[in-house]
Amino acid sequence: MNIFRTKSVEQSIRDTEDPEHQLRKRLTALDLTVFGIGVIIGTGIFVLTGQVAKETAGPAVALSFVVAGVVCGLAALCYAEFASTIPVAGSAYTFAFATLGEFPAWVIGWDLILELALAAAVVAVGWSGYFASMLESIGLPLPAAIAGETAVVNLPAMIIVAILTAVLVAGIKLSSRVNLILVITKVAVVLVVIVAGLFFVKAANYTPFIPEAVSTARVEGVKAPLFQVLFGITPVAFGVLGIFSAAAIVFFAFIGFDVVATAAEETITPQRDVPRGIFGSLAICTVLYVAVSLVVVGMQNYTQLSTAAPLSDAFISVGQDWLATIISLGALAGLTTVVLVLLLGQTRVLFAMSRDGLVPRSLARVHPRFGTPARLTLVIGVVTMALAGFVSFGELAELVNIGTLFAFVVVSIGVVVLRRTRPDLPRSFRVPLVPLLPILSVLACLYLMLNLPVETWLRFVIWMALGVLVYFGYSYRHSRTGGAGTRR
Repeated sequence: MNIFRTKSVEQSIRDTEDPEHQLRKRLTALDLTVFGIGVIIGTGIFVLTGQVAKETAGPAVALSFVVAGVVCGLAALCYAEFASTIPVAGSAYTFAFATLGEFPAWVIGWDLILELALAAAVVAVGWSGYFASMLESIGLPLPAAIAGETAVVNLPAMIIVAILTAVLVAGIKLSSRVNLILVITKVAVVLVVIVAGLFFVKAANYTPFIPEAVSTARVEGVKAPLFQVLFGITPVAFGVLGIFSAAAIVFFAFIGFDVVATAAEETITPQRDVPRGIFGSLAICTVLYVAVSLVVVGMQNYTQLSTAAPLSDAFISVGQDWLATIISLGALAGLTTVVLVLLLGQTRVLFAMSRDGLVPRSLARVHPRFGTPARLTLVIGVVTMALAGFVSFGELAELVNIGTLFAFVVVSIGVVVLRRTRPDLPRSFRVPLVPLLPILSVLACLYLMLNLPVETWLRFVIWMALGVLVYFGYSYRHSRTGGAGTRR
């Protein structure tokens, strides 16, 4: 049983030329950058900023965003080299298959399903909350049974997923145009927040910038960061350790730049444009995150920040209700693009896995008119609708963080492996200081993973164990790499 059989880079590229499974190349560096901004600026900037400032880091939440941005930057270097060398759909899954073998690739693909599908559903539920709040503000409240935290069926969340699924089926270029309009809207709103908020900043709110470490109910028992449990540190919030614990949480805000790599196969000049899209979107979003977090904690004392809608509530606290309405509209636009690009990333990862036979290969057929994996997109849309409509997530969102960090670890290791096994491959972008920077990326990601709660680790282990059962029960026997190339 050879579970570490690899798929050559050349074979991966040849698979993209199969007419039945060939995606259309329509994207440019601008499209990719906008996709990256579209998925990164969302829940993190509109929700997490206030939550982690109030509960974990205080005004130093800005430093938490910097830490998370640096970790993502290290991983981004590795993604950029891979995506420019192997411009094939699937992102970390495809990279792992070419370097570490089929079973590690399956594990990372299964992990990406957790990251992207769960994140899309979580964000859709957040979108529903903002939508219901906006309707209520104009005198059109939705019944509690179909919207809100206690809803029996979260109808708005299901509807937005259905609409965006239809957009993705209709074609990648249409998706990029819709995304562009929404991204321009939400970036404009974010800039309004920064500029307008500066007029209401009070220097006293920045003191203490790093609040004294305290033990709170939020970090007790299985909710304590694993790092603090392993090393016998009394679990605390705030302080220097709080900055890193907060970084592990606000990391959710950066999730998505790796989705840019999943669109490499649909990019006109991937060797040049994918690295530009990755670094451009990550740099722009990091600057905006740090600026917004500094403004918000300056406007309102961190102990009084809202954990549900911190940006709009901060403006309400200074008597600027009209700006709160504009921020709500920006949040709707922002969360819409996040769901759109997460669904796009999920379809491209499963498309690559399906093309390899690890999930039913018939799902990978491309629609003759739209040039998209329409069947697969519809299946993912229906599953995400069900999750968003009927499942209450709560703290399960932290599973998305651990899944993404695990993917970053695998990609960073893969860069070093591929440099050794295939030094002959043309690389239009190369990670500098190999193996030092990839090793730093691995260590940084592992450290943030260790700062996630124990209960998150337990759920992650259960999910991965289920994935192992699926691999040996179905995927190993149907893999094209193992000789099942004609099975459908």
